[in-house]
Amino acid sequence: EIGDVFRFLGMTVGLNIKDKTIEEKKLAYNCDILYSTNSELGFDYLRDNIETNFDNVLMKKKYNYAIIDEVDSILIDEARTPLIISSKKKQGIKFYRDADRFVKTLKEESYIIDLESKTIELTEEGIKKAETFFQIKNLYSGNNYALLHCIKNALKAFFLMAKNKDYLVDKNKILIIDQFTGRILQ
Repeated sequence: EIGDVFRFLGMTVGLNIKDKTIEEKKLAYNCDILYSTNSELGFDYLRDNIETNFDNVLMKKKYNYAIIDEVDSILIDEARTPLIISSKKKQGIKFYRDADRFVKTLKEESYIIDLESKTIELTEEGIKKAETFFQIKNLYSGNNYALLHCIKNALKAFFLMAKNKDYLVDKNKILIIDQFTGRILQ
């Protein structure tokens, strides 16, 4: 087994598969080398992005390289299949409402948009405005992880997404529109 070779060389090796517990996944993600499927990585990434407690986030370590088996299948065949998860957590609803109110007060100098990568970030001025608005000392402290996540989602929704282009609202449900086909994703 190749993992034995890496362990002999002093590296730690982890395995990330669907049936692992959160604690097992945390240990695996903390290893030097991680074996995983692309879908499990994708779903773990999505779960991390709806997690409101930083201690429960799996992907804390930054990896420098990725070796992808059958990359053509992943980047071509599976690329058009979105990974979508939902959350029934309601405790963050106030954060989302407050983040929405905050984002609507921002001026252009408070954020930077990269249209090519469809990303948006607060500038130093935007960070200061957020800390004042929410009466906190450091937006990026671990205690404010859930709030920061809500602000980033509100920024994307308000400045990067367009109703009837990126999503529809039907009977109080948000339906995502496939950018390639123009159809509603199921």
